[in-house]
Amino acid sequence: MREIFCSTGVLLTRQNNRDWRLLQKAAPKIPCGGFEFLMYDSWYPVWEQVADEVFRMGLRIPVFHVEKGIGERISRGEEGDSERAGELFEINCKMARGLGAEKLVLHLWGGMASDSHIEDNLRQYFRLKETAERYGLLLTVENVVCNRENPLAHWKELAQADPEAAFTLDVRFASFHGQLDLVFSDACRWLWEGPVQHVHISDYRGGLTEWSQLKYCLHPGEGHIDYEKLAADLNRVGYDNTFTLESTSVLSGGAIDIEKLGESLEKVRKLFM
Repeated sequence: MREIFCSTGVLLTRQNNRDWRLLQKAAPKIPCGGFEFLMYDSWYPVWEQVADEVFRMGLRIPVFHVEKGIGERISRGEEGDSERAGELFEINCKMARGLGAEKLVLHLWGGMASDSHIEDNLRQYFRLKETAERYGLLLTVENVVCNRENPLAHWKELAQADPEAAFTLDVRFASFHGQLDLVFSDACRWLWEGPVQHVHISDYRGGLTEWSQLKYCLHPGEGHIDYEKLAADLNRVGYDNTFTLESTSVLSGGAIDIEKLGESLEKVRKLFM
């Protein structure tokens, strides 16, 4: 069943000190079916407080985005990194379970090391998946950008190692790697026979692997992704699952641009629902 969610990451940024308390007033004004909660590394010292206060807000949070530094630790591979990544991942699982989430979105690789030693990341995946399953959560691996190979190649490797692997397709990352058309090709039909369980929506205006443009999570229509075609492609492959809008909506002074966010959610709803 298709549903449209909003990432809390578009509401809580460095501009407003990532103050989770802002969700209390902002969330009821946002026209979406629920939220994808993005965990930040700065919250680890107070994660139980964050989880408790957000839980008390009564928000629907079907999806939990695991803190991105976990994949960076796994990729870096220094002494103690993999163990610490596992510990932090379990904290994320505890938060996700407590907030009522069903799906996890994971950056399995990241940082400067990225996919340089992808075999290590794939090995760690099984340990993380086992932890997620203990908490009753579906672990999905996002097509995070790579600096050695490309995300689709690693998805294929992961699917070969684990035929039940689940994925989150980020259309901006796919566009960055020039793979947005490819994932809907006949050669990738297998992705739409179960593996893709979630889709991230934001726009991209850069060229092929133009790193400087990755810092912008644009609203649909602000970049060059053809959203009409994307909607048609999703219909053609029979995708019937969830979406999250990830377009940053915080102004330079820290205020949340609720109006613009609402307009983008309405645009996404008309396209995909």
